[in-house]
Amino acid sequence: MSMVRVIARLDIKGPSLVKGIRLEGLRVLGDPEAFARHYYEAGADELIYQDAVASLYGRNSLCEIISRTSREVFIPLTVGGGLRSLEDIRAVLAAGADKVAINTAAISDPGLIREASRRFGSSTIVVAIEAGRQPDGSWLAFTDNGREHTGVDALQWAAQAEQLGAGEILATSIDREGTGEGFDLELCRKMTAAVRIPVIAHGGPGKTQHVVDVVQQCHVSAVAVSSLLHYEAIRSIQTSANGTTEGNREFLHSGRSVSHVQPCTMQQLKHSLLQAGATCRMEHTP
Repeated sequence: MSMVRVIARLDIKGPSLVKGIRLEGLRVLGDPEAFARHYYEAGADELIYQDAVASLYGRNSLCEIISRTSREVFIPLTVGGGLRSLEDIRAVLAAGADKVAINTAAISDPGLIREASRRFGSSTIVVAIEAGRQPDGSWLAFTDNGREHTGVDALQWAAQAEQLGAGEILATSIDREGTGEGFDLELCRKMTAAVRIPVIAHGGPGKTQHVVDVVQQCHVSAVAVSSLLHYEAIRSIQTSANGTTEGNREFLHSGRSVSHVQPCTMQQLKHSLLQAGATCRMEHTP
C-alpha cells in the first residue's frame, strides 16, 4: 500500500473557519490560521484552504491568509474557491499556495485545466469534483460549493480532467459531507478506477474507522478531513473568530458537534491507519 496523505481541510468564510453539513448551514468555528498552525504542529501532511463562498461572489479573498499561513506552516497548502483565470491562480501561488483546486471555472471552461497545467505544472492543479448521487445511482458534478447542478457525469468529468492535465482529483461526496456517516465508498472506488492520477477522498468521516475503510477499500492516495479533526482541535485552540459577528457563533461556545462524529486528534487518526496496515508519515517536527 502506497503512502497515504492525511490532509486537514479548512473551509473559510470571510475571516473565519466554518463547517457545514452537505456544504450548507455554515457554522463559525474560529480562526483558520490557528487551526492551520495546530494541524501543522500535529503532523498533518497537507492543508486545504477552501473559500466556501468565493464562487458565489466571483472572487477569492484568501491571499492575505495564505501569505500569513505560508510564513508559519511548512507543508503543502492547496487553495480553492473562486479561481476563474490563470491570473487568479498565479495570485494565490504567489501568495504562498503550493497547489490550487479548481471546480466551477474548470467545468465552465475545461481548457483552463490544460492552460493552467502547462503554465504552472500539472502537479499544481487539483480538480475538485463535488459529486451528488442521483436516483439512478450515478453521480453528477455540482459547482458553487454544491449549489449549482451541472448535468455533468462526475466520473466522466474526472477522466476528462486527467486527460486535460490535472494532477489530482479532490472528490467530495455532497451527500456525506459533514454528516459523520462515513465516506461514500462506492463513489471513491469508482473515482479511483476512472483515473490514474491521485484521488483525495473528502466528505463524511465521523470516526477513524471511516478513514481506514476508504484507504483500505478504495485505494485513495489521500483523505481530506475536517469535522473529525476540528471538533477535537477546538477543545485545545483558544479562538475568537477574529471578532466577527458573521455566521452562527453560538455553536463555537456550545461544546456540541455533529452527533455522528467521534472527534480525534491527528496522531490518533494516523495511529489508526498504521494499525490497519496503511503507510503514513507519523512523525513531524515543526
